[in-house]
Amino acid sequence: MSIPQSFIQELLSRVDVVDIVGRYVQLRKGGANFMGLCPFHGEKSPSFSVSPSKQFYHCFGCGKNGNAIGFLMEHAGMGFIEAVQDLAGQVGLVVPQDDISPQERQRQAAQKEKQATLTDVLEKAGDAYRRHLKDSPHAIAYLKGRGVSGATAARFGLGYAPEGWRSLASVFAQYDDPLLHESGMVIVNEEDNKRYDRFRDRLMFPIRNVKGECIGFGGRVFGDEKPKYLNSPETPVFHKGRELYGLYEARNALREMGYALVTEGYMDVVALAQLGFANAVATLGTACTPDHVQKLFRFTDAVVFSFDGDGAGRRAAHKALEAALPYATDTRSLKFLFLPSEHDPDSFIREFGTDAFARQVGDAKPLSRFLIDAASEGCDLGLPEGRAHMASNARPLWTLLPDGVLKRQLIAEIAELAQLQLQDLSELWSKEPARPGMRSAAAPGHDAGGFSAGAAPDMDWGNDMPPGAGGYSGGQGGGYNAGSQSGAWSPPQGKGKKWEKGSWGRDRQPANRFDAASRGPRGAPATKTDQAARLLMAHMEFMEELTHEDFDALARCGAPHGHLFSWLEAQFQEYGAQPWAVLRERLQECMDAGVAPLAERLMTGPHAQPEGELPELRRELRGVLNRVLIDHLKQQTHTVAMAISTDPHAAQQLRDIYTRLQFLENETRNPS
Repeated sequence: MSIPQSFIQELLSRVDVVDIVGRYVQLRKGGANFMGLCPFHGEKSPSFSVSPSKQFYHCFGCGKNGNAIGFLMEHAGMGFIEAVQDLAGQVGLVVPQDDISPQERQRQAAQKEKQATLTDVLEKAGDAYRRHLKDSPHAIAYLKGRGVSGATAARFGLGYAPEGWRSLASVFAQYDDPLLHESGMVIVNEEDNKRYDRFRDRLMFPIRNVKGECIGFGGRVFGDEKPKYLNSPETPVFHKGRELYGLYEARNALREMGYALVTEGYMDVVALAQLGFANAVATLGTACTPDHVQKLFRFTDAVVFSFDGDGAGRRAAHKALEAALPYATDTRSLKFLFLPSEHDPDSFIREFGTDAFARQVGDAKPLSRFLIDAASEGCDLGLPEGRAHMASNARPLWTLLPDGVLKRQLIAEIAELAQLQLQDLSELWSKEPARPGMRSAAAPGHDAGGFSAGAAPDMDWGNDMPPGAGGYSGGQGGGYNAGSQSGAWSPPQGKGKKWEKGSWGRDRQPANRFDAASRGPRGAPATKTDQAARLLMAHMEFMEELTHEDFDALARCGAPHGHLFSWLEAQFQEYGAQPWAVLRERLQECMDAGVAPLAERLMTGPHAQPEGELPELRRELRGVLNRVLIDHLKQQTHTVAMAISTDPHAAQQLRDIYTRLQFLENETRNPS
């Protein structure tokens, strides 16, 4: 979206930078300007100046300066367009959008109005929960038992949802208001249309966006009931894969302490703030996502992920690693902290003190070490087979890294561990079988190690070259074709083709393997998503091997498939791998009406129970997931390309997408 410069100037003339900054910083008049403590670095005497005449802020301590738009981008973590839209809304201006239709403009306006209305509903519920907390002895006792003071509870807006089924009926005059259901506060039983509160007898944690607006809640039980934490559902204002609990409250501390500490729970954040680590944030009952990492890097260049040392903690750390790798530039720091299995951050600090915890943070494992450790897990590096396995594990992780010194150093270290020459490993990783219509992976402009030489990989855009994507020339031959509908090879569905066991094995030549693949594993399900769902429900242990990229792409599939994959991930995180019989029973409790019928249809119809040996089924699942990922990435290319003219990071993001697409398409063509 391109915003005319004339509108930017008009907007800045209408807003007062003193008012904008004053909402976040306590300012006092000092001569012609206003002074306050700088929000971008820790200081005891004011060196932060805001000039009403120049409409400019400047810190004489750290050098930060800019206008009202720049302040929102720096301090509130907003993007440029988001900051412009926020300011425009405050002064009643409509951001011009010449590149969209009137219908789309009207839709966006309606969506914005709906979001504002839902936020008002959530704020009102939060106020009621805070009032109820004062009258709840067992909620107050719980907080005191966890060492949470009244000041800390007030800072985070903690509250209490009473036991009754319809306590919000005393807060909202119209309990049947559709907004209560749309905001996630009320559940509607589809069979009898009866309504009841989603949160009952729980300690309530309001979830705020970077502007401080309440967009959802997390509710914690006081005993051992399940689920321990209950989150608001996805709504027009709340997307748990994009939001971080405590980020709004931690903004200043992130800059003062120089890093973000990512934990696993709401109480970790609150307790750590109480104990001196106000820079803590938490994911919202889901694995860390690339959106989480990108959002954190708006506020700080250093992130430390803190996990329990048990199996679940290691799985969460692996997902965080995959989410963080694309953003691990040479100027950023990413570390992984593993506490003893019997401790979380709260209990560790209470037993050993804040200094001991600070030392643990300082000694946390850098991303480069954790990547090597993750790739080496289960591999005997004393044997050629173990070293080969390690290198195979490292390749997809290393590929996610942006080009730079770190990436080049790591491939050298991986080569050394594999007891290979760097050139040999680079050639192995870049090589692909020569076939008609295909370009070598080591294309012109790229060295054998796959490093970008300043341009995106040669990709064929077909006839659909997006505007603003200059510099990305389409090559002849194979590669990514954004104009195609599929973008990935899929086997013909002819009848009478019998699946040959082991036809994807290493004992066949590439050409034979390709021919065998064309016969197909068996009569295929109608869609990729059907096939992936069947394999995961029949063999839930396969979810252990899925990357966060896999989970994210599956969750973004259209309803009801996307909802089914999200439900399966939640079940796996909570209970581990379960047989279909157990999943079938638990599906009866699923609140999404479309999930259970879909699962039942897939698991009782034709091809319901995938047949074959586990390695064979794993390869089949990997192939399906790669095709889903390819579709998902192709959907991103046009949006990112359109943003190149306004977003300075879009060009690099587009290159990264191309690199990932090329890797996935090569892997799809040449499964190991």
